[in-house]
Parts: sequence; structure tokens; C-alpha cells
Amino acid sequence: MFPKVYRTIHTPTVAGIVDTRIGRHGEIAQTEQKPYIVWQIATNNAFDTLSEAPGGDFTTVQIDCYHQTDAGAVQLAMGVRAALDAVLIVNRVVLNIRDTETKLYRVGLEADFIDRR
Repeated sequence: MFPKVYRTIHTPTVAGIVDTRIGRHGEIAQTEQKPYIVWQIATNNAFDTLSEAPGGDFTTVQIDCYHQTDAGAVQLAMGVRAALDAVLIVNRVVLNIRDTETKLYRVGLEADFIDRR
């Protein structure tokens, strides 16, 4: 139900761009240095059975990469995608925009975490 997103995506490549600026719940302090990543759980489904408690969860997480430049946002998203691919987590790009409020470039990915309970 609560996948290990930070531990999964905080690779040397990603840390080289954002250091530890990876915020849960889709939030990070507006005073935080840029670029950064935020993530949030989009959906969660238990693997239900009729005979026992669920043995695991299928959780879709949205991971948003924010950067001051378009090329930087793409580079950051590619680093996140490589981290997810390395541990065989299915992922896809769902957003590629310039955020109207922050004026930062944003690439959003969805990643499907499958965890045992």
C-alpha cells in the first residue's frame, strides 16, 4: 500500500540532479531549491481472495519531475524512468507541460508498484 518510491528512484543519476529533493504527497516547500521531484499515490488495489487476507497490493504512483528548463525536465524524467526500468517497474509518461503557477517544466510519470504485504 505504501511503495518504496524514494528508495527506488533516488539513484546516483537522479540524486545528481535533485539531491534529496523528492517530496511525498505531491508537495515540496515552495522555498525549496529547484529542480525537484514530487510523488503521490494515484490508485491502490489489493489482491483480494475469498479464503484469506490479500497477499499484496498493486499501487499506481504519479511521479512529477520539475525543472527550470525543458531539457532538464526531460533529463530528470529519463533518470527516473531508468531507475524504474532497472527494477522492472512498469511506467509511462502522462504529462509533459509547463506549470502555469511555478513556471517550471514538468514531466509526469505513472509507475505501477506491486508489493507483497
